[in-house]
Amino acid sequence: MPRVVFLLVPEFHLLDLSGPAQVFSAAADLGHDYRLSYVAERPEVPSAQGVTVRADVDWPELDADDLVVVPGWRAPTLAGRGHLSAQTLRRLAAHHEAGGTVASVCAGADALGRAGLLDGRRCTTHHALQEELARRYPRATVVRDVLYVVDDGVVTSAGIASGIDLALHLVAVRHGPGVAGRVARGMVVYARRNGDEQQTSVMLRHRSHLCDAVHRAQDVIDARYTERLKLAELAAACGVSERTLTRLFTKATGMTPLRYQQALRVERAEHLIGQGATVEAAARAVGFQDARMLRRLRSRAA
Repeated sequence: MPRVVFLLVPEFHLLDLSGPAQVFSAAADLGHDYRLSYVAERPEVPSAQGVTVRADVDWPELDADDLVVVPGWRAPTLAGRGHLSAQTLRRLAAHHEAGGTVASVCAGADALGRAGLLDGRRCTTHHALQEELARRYPRATVVRDVLYVVDDGVVTSAGIASGIDLALHLVAVRHGPGVAGRVARGMVVYARRNGDEQQTSVMLRHRSHLCDAVHRAQDVIDARYTERLKLAELAAACGVSERTLTRLFTKATGMTPLRYQQALRVERAEHLIGQGATVEAAARAVGFQDARMLRRLRSRAA
């Protein structure tokens, strides 16, 4: 059961904390066990919005599967804000050194910098703080105009709401994009493209809509993409006619249900080929009868 530990600093932003916490809590509701913990250097931590949150002053035992998240705080500038003791900063560095993941939202990147975790790595923060972060940590490469950056177990995100995107990414990495898509849909948020690198997941790339019938159809296709699925079966699962499903699906995703299934198959086949499988073996593994259709679809996408 992985643990997610939020390290709270006085005047932290509520959404920096609650957004990622909601993502992991929603993933737990889907059966993916997470234990959420909140630690700080004092038992009561005031937020920038006036709500005081209770936290543990003693850290739980952590292992390499666990995640530590540092929410951001009110920071017109980074200098002189977000105080953390040397002992706490050593804890952050030690968790990463032991193989764990350390993440930050907004100004929380400054805590990672003070812990030495940004040196030699790519990172980001709120757009208003990027120049100062670059000056404070010249050995880091600050990436502009992205929602989050992942570099060797150090994950940094930009402004306040991007903490949700960061958490969805981590859920997708651990449990697959289908689970992240369900969490995003339950929270009524868009699974946004990062901008730092191409969004390679077909599931997430075509989930940025609010049509429940289409999401239900995608849930079926995502789970059974290797099978021959009849449009009538999909429509029945969604409670609409075949014609209505095709119209709604195309409007929401830009492709028909069949094209969506083919895109999932091609994406999985590309992964298998990258792992050393032959085109023929990959084609059979994803549901094609032979390699001819896979070759045709790959050439079309090239």
